[in-house]
Amino acid sequence: MPPIRRLLLIPPDTRPPTLELPASLARMTGVEVGVPPARALPAFFTPGDTDALRAWLLKMVAGADALVVCLETLCLGGMIPARRVSDSLEVALERLKVLREVKERRPGLQISAFGVIVRVAHDNDPHEEKPYYGQWGRELRAYSAAFDRLARHGESERGALDAARAALPADILADWLGTRERNRALHLEALNLLAEGVLGHLCLTLDDTTPYGLAAYDRRLLEARADELGVWERLDIYPGADEVPCALIARALRPGPHRVWVRYSGLGGAETEMLYEDRPAGELVRAHLRAAGCVPAETPDGADFVLAVNTPGLRQAHRQPDFATVDTPHRHLPAFVDALRAELEAHRRVSLADIAYPNGAESRLWTMLQGLPLARLAGFSAWNTAGNTLGTAVAFGVLAPLVTDRAAHAGALFARMVDDVLYQSWARYAVRDRLSDPSPFDLGPQREAAETLLRELITPRIQALWERHFAGQGLGLELGPPHLAWPRLFTGVFPLTVTADRG
Repeated sequence: MPPIRRLLLIPPDTRPPTLELPASLARMTGVEVGVPPARALPAFFTPGDTDALRAWLLKMVAGADALVVCLETLCLGGMIPARRVSDSLEVALERLKVLREVKERRPGLQISAFGVIVRVAHDNDPHEEKPYYGQWGRELRAYSAAFDRLARHGESERGALDAARAALPADILADWLGTRERNRALHLEALNLLAEGVLGHLCLTLDDTTPYGLAAYDRRLLEARADELGVWERLDIYPGADEVPCALIARALRPGPHRVWVRYSGLGGAETEMLYEDRPAGELVRAHLRAAGCVPAETPDGADFVLAVNTPGLRQAHRQPDFATVDTPHRHLPAFVDALRAELEAHRRVSLADIAYPNGAESRLWTMLQGLPLARLAGFSAWNTAGNTLGTAVAFGVLAPLVTDRAAHAGALFARMVDDVLYQSWARYAVRDRLSDPSPFDLGPQREAAETLLRELITPRIQALWERHFAGQGLGLELGPPHLAWPRLFTGVFPLTVTADRG
């Protein structure tokens, strides 16, 4: 297969981790990346322009070798809008046909697609979900779990489902379920495109999932159809969402299999429980390795890279420090850090995934890591769900041997440390504590004050992190003003450019 020189990316939205991160991973290998104009892409819950996306794709495909595309953006205006818009299934399927058209125009184009099985949100968010979810989220979650329990365990669960249905207005339940059914039908059609060979690889992922719920029910229906079509060799169905563009870009640019040695922070790390996934850490790791074209290695000496995974002692927790389920005697962080130091001294490629807590790095581990040459890591990730973190870290590791632009790699690595450590684990909470009871869903008139505080608090720490770990290596840092991606504190934007010093 000829090398990929130009790749097109249609992302789930315009947040830095879903757009800039996957694009930067490709660019650090020397690949040219084309993305649609910003006006065609979704902004928070405002849908993108699907007609403009179609026109852009048809125009750009002539010079492209590969395409990584989010089905929800292409067909429903974005990953979040796909949970909110009322577009019909017929309209969505008509938009999907452009993939067959571009494949006919350019038969050698490698098309990798991904879709997100509609989540059952943990929070009563009226913006990322339909507005009524802010009032009825708890009841919809109860219905979701009861429906799946009945489907799996039979009539003994009927009473719980009847009670959950009675607690909901019929029109709201019907609308919510109709959205799920439309999106599932879109994914079923994507499976047909995979069977036809239009798609080279397909990932269908579960966002913010749990062991019981309608997402698990949808997963089983999709798996059954995959059985019928016989497409499992080119299909992955697993917990994930925002990180999938990174995994598919890694798979496209460096086809596997790649052998990966997985090192956990505790001897029982593979058995630890995650908060936003339906399986233990070890099974989640295996799923993300496969999605990026990797397999576990038998020994570190036989591995292409080391995936170092900081797991909780027993189970993830939201608040740091947590001595009940995270920072327990079931793991030993000093020994984990010693092992990472030894791997780096042995000149092995190491990509670090920190999944002890969701939504940011573990502060205790980060403190211990300060004696290591962090700029020599192949990758680092600690953002959002465990799946987001793992998929990103794996993609860094896969692509490390292809790096041709040292400054671009340093920029991608440093950006994750800024976001996942300085912002997610610290500045986000520091800003929130200085605001007046901000809503987690919409800052409203407090956004300007929040961004001013953010710039004041985090900018000196960004500079200090650069000086400690990246300065003096023939690289320079240009930093723009930090701000928020959306009118909420969850996602920050940290414009930075790393350049090679001249002279």
